[in-house]
Amino acid sequence: MSQSNPSSGSMEHRPIQIIPSVLPADWANMGQCVRDLEAAGVDRIQFDVMDGNFVPNLTFGPELISACRKYCNVPFETQLMVSQYNCETMLENYVQATKGPNGEPGVVIAHVEANVNLHRTLGKIRQLGGSPSVAMNPHTPTEMVKNVLDMVDHVLVMTVNPGFGGQAYIPTMLDKISELRKIILNKGYDIDIEVDGGIKADWTLSQCCAAGANCFIAGSGMFAYPTLKEGCDALREVAKDAQAGKILQKQ
Repeated sequence: MSQSNPSSGSMEHRPIQIIPSVLPADWANMGQCVRDLEAAGVDRIQFDVMDGNFVPNLTFGPELISACRKYCNVPFETQLMVSQYNCETMLENYVQATKGPNGEPGVVIAHVEANVNLHRTLGKIRQLGGSPSVAMNPHTPTEMVKNVLDMVDHVLVMTVNPGFGGQAYIPTMLDKISELRKIILNKGYDIDIEVDGGIKADWTLSQCCAAGANCFIAGSGMFAYPTLKEGCDALREVAKDAQAGKILQKQ
């Protein structure tokens, strides 16, 4: 479970994790892409699952995620931007596809807005051998996830509306990250805060990190570099600087 001793949960800084989204990748060459991302030094790889219902876009099913597993050993993360029906009928497939090379729990993220019975969904992810996590859209208040924090390993604060890559970061999410971090520390939970949407190796990542996030999902913000390693290193450096107190301001 995610609850831990308050003293261990209140460590000043949690480990930084750089997590590329594969949305900007060459989808016809995804196996090589995940192999290259692993070589670049990323901490996890995120698959944005979209069903054309909860969000207008249509992307990956569990078969593609499973097919990528044999190309790398780096942990996977699946964000389920799907309707409740899709989540309920295919949850086991997603959890299995997201597992590590030796069956280690992969991070499976359920959206609070898409699951009427959120406790049931998160509990099933854990039961099936996954790492349950919850995501919330920009307009969704922190209050919506407070009652499931004892069930999750990560909370994802969306800094754009989900559905498409390359969108502009929404800076008003900083208050939500700070609020969430305070709740997590006060309760002594062992939970990472992720941010996703318009995150680049600049003030966007820096200020999210200063607010309390430690997991940074970047798509175009990483793939824009000449090499994936340069992108990964640049993102990590900005996060490390922010944790050390060197926080970038909006240009």
